[in-house]
Order: sequence, then C-alpha cells, then structure tokens
Amino acid sequence: MTDPAIVVEDVVVAYGETKALDGVSFEVPQGTVLGLLGPNGAGKTTAVRVLTTLLQPTSGTATVLGRDVVTKASAVRRTIGLAGQYAAVDENLTGRENIRLFGDLYHVKNPKQRAIDLLERFDLTDAADRSARTYSGGMRRRLDLAASLVNEPQVLFLDEPTTGLDPRSRLALWDVIEDLVSGGTTLLLTTQYLEEADRLADTIAVIDHGKVIAQGTAAELKAQVGGQVLDIRVRPADVSRAAEALRSVAGDEELKTDEAAGSLSLSAPDGGAFLVRAATALQDADVELDEISLRRPTLDDVFLTLTGSAMTGEPEEPA
Repeated sequence: MTDPAIVVEDVVVAYGETKALDGVSFEVPQGTVLGLLGPNGAGKTTAVRVLTTLLQPTSGTATVLGRDVVTKASAVRRTIGLAGQYAAVDENLTGRENIRLFGDLYHVKNPKQRAIDLLERFDLTDAADRSARTYSGGMRRRLDLAASLVNEPQVLFLDEPTTGLDPRSRLALWDVIEDLVSGGTTLLLTTQYLEEADRLADTIAVIDHGKVIAQGTAAELKAQVGGQVLDIRVRPADVSRAAEALRSVAGDEELKTDEAAGSLSLSAPDGGAFLVRAATALQDADVELDEISLRRPTLDDVFLTLTGSAMTGEPEEPA
C-alpha cells in the first residue's frame, strides 16, 4: 500500500491571537484529488501556502511525498507545481517565453521542447508568440497551469483555479484538470464552487474558520443532509406564513428561507410522504404555492447544514 502524497497533522497558523488554521488535519492518497471547500477566510489558501513551503506553520506537521515542508522545503519544491488564485504570468512576455522562463528556473533539460509540448497540450500553440497581455482570462489561466507543469510535478496545488472565468472557460479547464489526474498527478484543489468540487474531487474536506469540520466523498457528505430536499416557492409576502405552517410538520428539520426570493427549503426524510404533509399544511394555512418539488441534496445543502451560512467570508489573513 503506497503512502499518502500529502499528510497534514494538527497544523496551526497563528497571527497573534488570530488563527488562520486551527489544528487542521487531512491526507491525500497518491493519484487522487482532494477538494478543500470553504468560503473566503476559511483557511484554504493558508493551507496551500504551508504545503507549498511559502509559509511555515506555527505548530503541527505537514509532508508532501514523505518530505517535511519545513525541514525539507527545497526537496518539496522540486516535486510540486502551484497555480495560485491569480495567474503568475509575465504580461510582457509571449506565452512561449513565459513557459521557457519557468523551464529555465526549474533547470529543465530542454525548456524549448517542453514549451512546445505544453503549449500544444493546453491548446495555446496558435497564440504562443503573442504577448500574454493579449490573452483572455481563460487563456491566461491555461498558460499559468501549463507553467506550473514545466517540472512535471507529482503533486499539483490549484488555489481557486477557475475564479473569475466564464462558464465555457471553466468547463475547458476542468477537462484539463481531469486529464492531469488520469495521468497520475495528485491534486489538491481549493474552491468556492460547489459544482467544481462535486465534479473533480475524489474526497472533500470542508474548512471553516480555520478548522476542518467535515471530510468524505461528495456522496458521504450529502448523506449527512438526508435523503431528499423539499424546495418550495411562494409569494415573498407569504414566506413568514408558509414557514410557520411548515414548522408544524418539519419536526427537527432545519427550515431555510429566503424572503426576497419567496423560497423555502428543508430536508424531506421520507420523500413523497413528507411533500404531501407539507403541501397539506400550506393549503390549510391558505398559502398559495408557486412551486413545490423534491430533489437530491447538493454540496450547497451540505455546506449550509454544516456551517449555517452561505459560501461567503472575509479575506483570509490580516493586512
């Protein structure tokens, strides 16, 4: 049995009294994807900075391919790739020049050929000799990811790689990421996009306020919410009355409401039977329904159940 590619044990990163990470622990098996899911300020980027040797932990230990990120930092850097939240490309250089620059920095044997191979792999050959400042956001992201692969890393860290991309560019980058993983790369992916974690991650760690509050596969995390979710839509003016009627049948199930949207949702432990009871309670309360439906839970439901809030937050580190 192979050792995990990444091991994090009780890592704390403190800035005075503030803890950006507060005893974080997780493992990533080789050749798999861990999705680190959480809002801004949760500690995701701090965890990536520790694992990529950019930040030393206050306490705890972390290893990448068996190498300690503090005592063996140089060895760790030789085996990893990193694409941060913002594309680290030089806009004054062409795409080809950017990749060759990274090749020189990594002392790649043939940086010219490596650039040709990566530009082709990321569908950037036609734009290879154009200044990077003329690239679209999706092209810059692909170029940044290509540069992170110059040294053929065994472990790749992607920190919110698709933030700000349009849906088409995001889907294209997902295809590239899936291709990398199928080739044996171990990946740690931080994201705020629940759909992204659902599609790409083998396992997910939910982090909030510097702590890992849940871990498992997407299916295991969704099971914590319950079998199905009941979604209801009424007139915004009727939300309070609808919520009062539903509480009579909801029992211990948490009821989520959005008055502006006129929506309510809650777990439906016995599916269709619960829908019937809820519809009857609303009818008895003289609440007119615009829509009522059952669906399987999403990671959004998981996050709301675990944290009680949506995927929003403050910047991670003090200025």
